[in-house]
Amino acid sequence: MHTDNLQPWQHSHTFGQDRRRPGEFRTRVVIAITASMMVVEIAAGMLFGSMALLADGLHMASHAAALGINAFAYAYARRHAENESYSFGTGKVNALGGFSGAVLLVVFALAMGWESVARLVHPVHIVFDQAIFVAVLGLVVNGASVVILGVDDHHHGHDHGHEHTQHDDGHADHHHGGHAHGHDHNLRSAYLHVMADALTSVLAIVALLAAKFLGLVWMDPVMGIVGGLLVARWSLGLLRSTSSVLLDAQGPRQVEESIRRHVEDEDSRIADLHLWSIGPNVYAVAMTVVAHEPLTPDRYKQRLPDDLGLAHVTIEVHECAAEPSYAPA
Repeated sequence: MHTDNLQPWQHSHTFGQDRRRPGEFRTRVVIAITASMMVVEIAAGMLFGSMALLADGLHMASHAAALGINAFAYAYARRHAENESYSFGTGKVNALGGFSGAVLLVVFALAMGWESVARLVHPVHIVFDQAIFVAVLGLVVNGASVVILGVDDHHHGHDHGHEHTQHDDGHADHHHGGHAHGHDHNLRSAYLHVMADALTSVLAIVALLAAKFLGLVWMDPVMGIVGGLLVARWSLGLLRSTSSVLLDAQGPRQVEESIRRHVEDEDSRIADLHLWSIGPNVYAVAMTVVAHEPLTPDRYKQRLPDDLGLAHVTIEVHECAAEPSYAPA
């Protein structure tokens, strides 16, 4: 058989990863803003002899580097989307970027806690006026970055398609594009980084005002510890969600239940079902269907809804030789 005859049953494995995502441009804008603020804080810290400002500037530098990882993940996934060495495309690069950013957030939280405890034991001299001014400026910049990134968990990306590969051995591969919810782990990581920046700016302002006007110098390191705990909580949540994607954890329960509900009937049963993420709300599924009077893989495939984000479906069909315990449909 000539290879050209196979084209109707073949499809691309890019799954939309070759398109530029809205989060990519927004991340680059925030990198530019963060890097500019980093320069201002480091310069102000050195000019006014303030370790607090210098430390915050170095903290901004670490987040600029983390955001750079997020931007690289976007570009890498897009440029290598058609690389055939990636069996299911480059969608997981998005989760890998988010995971890397979450790891840096954990390191940042630990560093915040360590430095805060050290300052609680050995207080340092703070130049209050300059520190408060730059902290307020940092809050304005971080607030703008939060608005720019503005993660919307209800954002919908529309990717309609209907391609499939059917083999003579009873397997069918199926590209079922739908209304994929845009759960962008990479964008979520960048968002949490700027949220952490905004949080530390708020806590710094509160602590500096309390120290200047109420003499509560210990508030500065205590707020640092509180901020570190909150950032750690955010980062651990992101680590859980991204690691589940990277380790091919079973996909969402509601998607699995919908698949079973639409494929199974009085005769046909799903004996084995594997559902995993291959991109932001893009899933691959492999299932084994057993029936006394089995349908073709293509018939079962047609039962699947278009709105589940199923981009690659493989169906294996077997005839059950045992006597049925119920009347077939």
